[in-house]
Amino acid sequence: MLLSTEEFVLLSLGFFVIATLYSSVGFGGGSSYLALLTLFLSGFFAIRSIALVCNLVVVSGSSYLYFKNGHSDFKKFLPFVLSSIPMAFIGASFRLQEHVFFVLLGFSLVISSIFLVWQTFTSSNTSDKVKSYPKYLTAVLGGGIGLLSGLVGIGGGIFLAPILNHLQWNKSIKIAALASFFILVNSISGLVGLVQGEMLNLPWKETLGLVVAVLLGGQLGIRLSLKRLSPNGIKRVTAFLVFAVGIRILIKYLPHLS
Repeated sequence: MLLSTEEFVLLSLGFFVIATLYSSVGFGGGSSYLALLTLFLSGFFAIRSIALVCNLVVVSGSSYLYFKNGHSDFKKFLPFVLSSIPMAFIGASFRLQEHVFFVLLGFSLVISSIFLVWQTFTSSNTSDKVKSYPKYLTAVLGGGIGLLSGLVGIGGGIFLAPILNHLQWNKSIKIAALASFFILVNSISGLVGLVQGEMLNLPWKETLGLVVAVLLGGQLGIRLSLKRLSPNGIKRVTAFLVFAVGIRILIKYLPHLS
């Protein structure tokens, strides 16, 4: 086992809390899993692999429940998904140097923290009016976020949902359902890319324990979300922690690019 018992318990508890929070708004929690993993593990192949698997576990349950409750519109989801799948695969297939990966991760964590805070404002301020956009725009948006998702090991929903809320693409619950499904397909595509590039690294004891933690947290969070909104204050605290870890990573690895 790569971690001590104390570290493993602490990490599992953190993953449970993250899964509960993020699944309540249709996310998988990949950005925060990455943030925590960088504090405990040094191997970036393992970090990317574990985050994607945990993402997949959380959003599989979320996507099913959104579908079961009639919130999934796969016809509207299609342009995002079709463009994101190959781009997530391509992104995950890149064999990045360690310092390049961590710099990308650091920037992604900082940006995702900003998007998470933005989500708390756009979700409360967006009206019920829905606007329509050309399919090519949604395809470009899905492809770009998919590429970033594959590169750093996140599902991308944390970027997609605030943008769509701001654009008034659909009702908040529909956007949350799309974000969950978007993360699902990108996580699968990213894992396939890691396998194809021989970069999949899943230490089985840590992975199994963390999967159980996020499975329980994800099921709790999505069931709470279908009844009431999650407190925005918790999301903002989470965003602050993700931001702090992102800055820490950039301070450590950014000088290596020069």
